[in-house]
Amino acid sequence: MADTHLDRDVLSALQEVMEDEYPVLLDTFLADAEERLVLLHKTGDAQQLMNAAHSFKGSSSNMGAVRLAELCHELEQRAKHKNLSGVEKLVGEIDGEFAIVRRLYEAERQRALPTKASVQRF
Repeated sequence: MADTHLDRDVLSALQEVMEDEYPVLLDTFLADAEERLVLLHKTGDAQQLMNAAHSFKGSSSNMGAVRLAELCHELEQRAKHKNLSGVEKLVGEIDGEFAIVRRLYEAERQRALPTKASVQRF
């Protein structure tokens, strides 16, 4: 299931680079994504929608959230071409995908924390 939602290779690379800050990175992404979702829901302007979808796509892609990035790309393209029919449904799909991704990242964060705690004991 997780493979359609997250690219584990991206997460492994991020964990390697970020080391102890990896859980903080996950938290930051989740908080940032929440704000981006609010923007997607609030704006009716095609340009603002395109910009919000574009930045959400980029951060999702950087974090390995494959399906979320794809949905944001689709939304970005629709807004770019000012084809806003069905946008509410697409934003709903983004909401649903983010709910899945959030649970996966929270599990990932819990998995990453014990290694940090065990290192601190020694």
